[in-house]
Amino acid sequence: MAKVKKTVKGITIVADKCNGCRACELICSAFHATPKYSSSNPARSRIRVVREPLRDIYLPVYAGEYTAAECTGRDKYIIDGKEYAECDFCRASCPSRNLFKEPDSGLPLKCDMCEDDPALEKPKCVEWCLNDALIYEERVEEVEEEDVSPGDVEIGVDSLIDKYGLQQVLDTIARASKR
Repeated sequence: MAKVKKTVKGITIVADKCNGCRACELICSAFHATPKYSSSNPARSRIRVVREPLRDIYLPVYAGEYTAAECTGRDKYIIDGKEYAECDFCRASCPSRNLFKEPDSGLPLKCDMCEDDPALEKPKCVEWCLNDALIYEERVEEVEEEDVSPGDVEIGVDSLIDKYGLQQVLDTIARASKR
C-alpha cells in the first residue's frame, strides 16, 4: 500500500479556560438545524459541556465515532474532589447512554468540524468560544492509502439503483466512461 498525506482536523480543549457559557452548544445546534440556524436545541449539539458548577469545573466534550456496543471501561476520575464516571469524558455515541444521540430519531451524532460549502475557516464552536477554551488544529499525517473494498462500491451502486433505477445508473456510467 502506498502512503498518502492526509489532513487531520481536531479541536484541542483547554478545560482551565472554559467558563461553562455553553455558547459552543448553542451555535452547534443552530448550525446543524434544518434549515440552518432555524432553531437552537442543545440536545442536538455535537459538543456538550460536562459541568460541576459548585466547584466551577466545566469540560467541553465533542462527539466522536459511533460504537455499536458499550465499552467495558468503568473507571472513575476524581477532579477537585468530585467523582466523575469515565462515560462523562467519552466522545462516543453508544447504546448505554443518550449523550450524542439525536433526540427525536435516536441516531448517533458525530462532530463533522462544521464541514460546509463554502468551507468555514474553523468550526462554529471554536469561533464562538469567548475564552479560547476550544482551539482548532489541522495537521498533515502520512497514512496508508485505504483500498476501497468492492463491497463498499456494491453497496453504493445498489443504493443508486434503488433511488434512480438501473437504466439511469447505466446511462450515467456510459456517459462518464466517455470522458
